[in-house]
Amino acid sequence: MPAVLRIGPYRFYFYSQKGSEPPHIHVQRDRNKAKFWLNIVSLENSVRFSREEIAQLQRLIEENQDLRLRSWNEYFQD
Repeated sequence: MPAVLRIGPYRFYFYSQKGSEPPHIHVQRDRNKAKFWLNIVSLENSVRFSREEIAQLQRLIEENQDLRLRSWNEYFQD
């Protein structure tokens, strides 16, 4: 699971077997996990993150959306 970004306690990564799904990114902090779609940034699912943290994570992903989509395309095209 390649980490594509680390911000503070958050690790943003792709699952290498998930290239068949639309572009998305996973986020982890400790035992908390979330999955966000990237084309239009939106939450797919979350485990243990608070609503406030989800909103913060969504903002972080939106701020880096172009880079995340480019990373997704580069990773899954190779």
